[in-house]
Amino acid sequence: MLVCDDQIDVLEAIRLLLKGAGHQTETVDSPRAAMAAAERDGFDLVLMDMNYSRDTTSGDEGLDLLDKLLQRDESVPVVVMTAWSSVDLAVEAMRRGAVDFIQKPWDNVRLLATIEKLADRSEQRKKAKSELEIARHVQQRLLPQHAQTLQTIAFGGRCLPAREIGGDYYDFLDLGPGRLGVLLADVSGKGVAGALLTASLQASFRSQLELGLRNPKGLLVSVNKLFHESTPAEYFATMFFAEYREQGRELNYINCGHPAALILRASGAVERLEATALPIGVFATLKCEEKTVKLAPGDVLLVFSDGVLEAGLDQGEEFGEARLIASAQAARAGGNQAGGDVDALLDRVMQDVQHFSPGQQFDDVTVVAVRAR
Repeated sequence: MLVCDDQIDVLEAIRLLLKGAGHQTETVDSPRAAMAAAERDGFDLVLMDMNYSRDTTSGDEGLDLLDKLLQRDESVPVVVMTAWSSVDLAVEAMRRGAVDFIQKPWDNVRLLATIEKLADRSEQRKKAKSELEIARHVQQRLLPQHAQTLQTIAFGGRCLPAREIGGDYYDFLDLGPGRLGVLLADVSGKGVAGALLTASLQASFRSQLELGLRNPKGLLVSVNKLFHESTPAEYFATMFFAEYREQGRELNYINCGHPAALILRASGAVERLEATALPIGVFATLKCEEKTVKLAPGDVLLVFSDGVLEAGLDQGEEFGEARLIASAQAARAGGNQAGGDVDALLDRVMQDVQHFSPGQQFDDVTVVAVRAR
């Protein structure tokens, strides 16, 4: 534990109390020293005073330190210490993210009880974080590791979950010689729930892939039935699914309630591939319309989750379709119009989204690009 207070006798008293209870502590006497210690070591808990020698009444130094500690790692619980007369200051600290407060002069029993409660929670968080890390690695393996190489297109995808694991899923399916399945799905729900549904959706696709070799539209109908039967009624998935046929350069697509995919034509024109069906899992039977477009050399198909368009919405302005188009066009302008670098385009779009909304990410951000050579 990290203990921060500008009074040496307070630091020593708390150190001895916590040592007797079996806890290891590092003590510091200033906000600057506290930040240096936090940068240097990882702590399970921070116990910090709100007033320091430069400002002994307002708590501004303490609030500033609290903000910096939580900005660095919001998962570490912070307990603040205030005088009996500073309840308003403790309330403000709690509003900003402190998990509890201790009033000075403190009661040893109450202080130790608070520490023990938070220590148990910290241990549980560590276990949960470890399990989530395993789940994250498993989910990463669900993303396409390889796919057949086609002569007329280059393709790729990027996914940035809002949490350790997410509810977006993209894939490239081998549907036979010269045929590629392209899909991006956004499952309702985030975190563990979303990840489990994502895994269920991928398993449905992979188990029905033989059907897709004969009838891609039938593949989607079958997947919808399986997903509907295996998930609660309130869950569903929006999805863009397309079959690209190298012969004829045709893209046959079905948009199941997903944000309209974009075709950025080499001429500069933009086409929107709107929804042609309801989301996956809403009803047991999927009624869908399949549409066809062609990809000429230099054209780019851009498929994305709503987390791309809505990035920054919590700050009052979303990234939106216009910025997405501008980002992709700028990346394409820097490449070879006949083929170009899909990875560079995807990287540029993801960077622009993150730059536009640098704070906490509230939704998964996923982009898939197909560029005609």
